[in-house]
Amino acid sequence: MHDDTHEEKDEQDFRFEFDRDRKEKDPKETLRVGVAVRKRRRALKLTLAAVSARSGLSVPFLSQIENERARPSMRSLERVADALETTAVELLAASDTARTVDLVRAADASGLEPAAGVRPLVRGHHQLHALEFTGDRDAGREYQHRNDELMYVVAGACQVEAEGRAYRLESGDALFLSGGVRHRWRAAGEDTRILVVAVGDHIHATAEPPSPEH
Repeated sequence: MHDDTHEEKDEQDFRFEFDRDRKEKDPKETLRVGVAVRKRRRALKLTLAAVSARSGLSVPFLSQIENERARPSMRSLERVADALETTAVELLAASDTARTVDLVRAADASGLEPAAGVRPLVRGHHQLHALEFTGDRDAGREYQHRNDELMYVVAGACQVEAEGRAYRLESGDALFLSGGVRHRWRAAGEDTRILVVAVGDHIHATAEPPSPEH
């Protein structure tokens, strides 16, 4: 005789275990960007004073960043990255341990100063990077990445300068930039939301596919 009661109990137990595991494995984590900054600085054998001189940021503030007692803004992180001969994207990517599967919720913290309006969508040191930029912002600098990059406007609009030409992107527009292209961009309003997806700078992607073997 088929026992529906046991099946129902097994299903309830499975759901309980699944929900418990999901709660344990899916916390809202904050990226520890200070760990990545300290690791990079030590790899270059630089003192805090040297990074301070290069970045224009004070030694106490840099120390607070490294010890997770202060969250830098995106602009401050970019200054630190320049001083450490890397990029803010690379520091963000190295701010968490690698994962095979990682769910980033809409409410998850970015690990930066809350007003920064920048949220990593891929955490850990991976081949793929993705950042969400929200609000009216001017990057204020020129970028050049080793590998390919895609900008997609989810909402609002932005202005992009690349290869001597100006582009206006609006909601639903996407702009592809091949590796090595110098560019800068500016969001056009507070309701702007931009998704930037790129191949990590630590990946040496080939410019052309290898020729087939004969």
